[in-house]
Amino acid sequence: MTQTIDVGLGERTYPIHIGAGVLDGLAAQWADRLKPRRLSIVADETVWKAHGPALSAQLAQAEIDVRLVTVPGGEETKSFPVFADVCEQMLAHGIERRDVLLAFGGGVVGDLAGYVAASLLRGIDFIQVPTTLLAQVDSSVGGKTGINSRNGKNLVGAFHQPKAVYIDTDLLETLPEREWRAGYAEVAKYGCLWDGAFFQWLESEGPAVKSGDQGALIEAITRSCAIKADVVAQDERESGVRGLLNLGHTFGHALEAIYGYDGRLLHGEGVSVGIGLAYALGRELGLSSGQDEQRVKAHLAAAGLPVHRADLAPETLTLDALWTPMMKDKKVQDGVPTFIVPTSIGDTHLNRDVPKAAVDKVLNEWLET
Repeated sequence: MTQTIDVGLGERTYPIHIGAGVLDGLAAQWADRLKPRRLSIVADETVWKAHGPALSAQLAQAEIDVRLVTVPGGEETKSFPVFADVCEQMLAHGIERRDVLLAFGGGVVGDLAGYVAASLLRGIDFIQVPTTLLAQVDSSVGGKTGINSRNGKNLVGAFHQPKAVYIDTDLLETLPEREWRAGYAEVAKYGCLWDGAFFQWLESEGPAVKSGDQGALIEAITRSCAIKADVVAQDERESGVRGLLNLGHTFGHALEAIYGYDGRLLHGEGVSVGIGLAYALGRELGLSSGQDEQRVKAHLAAAGLPVHRADLAPETLTLDALWTPMMKDKKVQDGVPTFIVPTSIGDTHLNRDVPKAAVDKVLNEWLET
């Protein structure tokens, strides 16, 4: 069973191909479109060892030349030095403006490679082949590319839409369990922020999704991507409604910064905690119910995701430590942070008038859990 969803951006509309084995058709679909007949690939070195030979064989059969650059996985790769090194390797290979770059890996590689594509020769085309659940339902779609700086996550980058996204669920067979859980946080996020019926479906079918049942998995990915495609089509550059997709990310990114991107806290784990905190903030502001908060937290916890302070690895966490990265968040305007606050399960709003005292209270409560 395969699905195709279009991200509707006028002349820049592109397809998201979803299903088991969809990657098998990439070479045939692109062979005659590649002029010159070659692909420049930026790949996660571990993922490439597992899945690269099959892709290489497919491309060789279609007589597509491959120029490969591999990088380590992990947030440390989204850095200025790695970005510069990949650019220099691509330029040394003789890359031209007509070339197409292919990102092969999780969200880190997709973000990095997309930014390389946006930057080289002032912009070349690229294709996303996400290999983690988190990248498949979130970062590979929508054109956000970039790297981290010492001041925070994703603060340097560009909007650069791919020409196509290939979401092959077969690639998830080698995904570690912890990465599965982290990706599921982004799936649940879509139900929380946009579609209460989807969240209700996840409450009953989530175990099947997490067990790798192909029907349930493809349904969850398709519904997640459909929501993101709808939002991106309405607001490509995040001037309004697209900001809602950051539910849980203001808190989550702050936690990631404190943990130093060293692997003790994955992005999806930070988002899970952040979603719980967002619902706590909604309850504190009188905008959403405590019942919704508990329902969301219970679902995330049942998926094996962190919700409470005690669920995280040891680290010095204080109110001041959390506020420092939150005030460097991309959504800060005129020195005021923007919070995505739920009003129910399936409905959220951007709020730039949240009293600091309310945020402090919610964070202090969480720090004691």
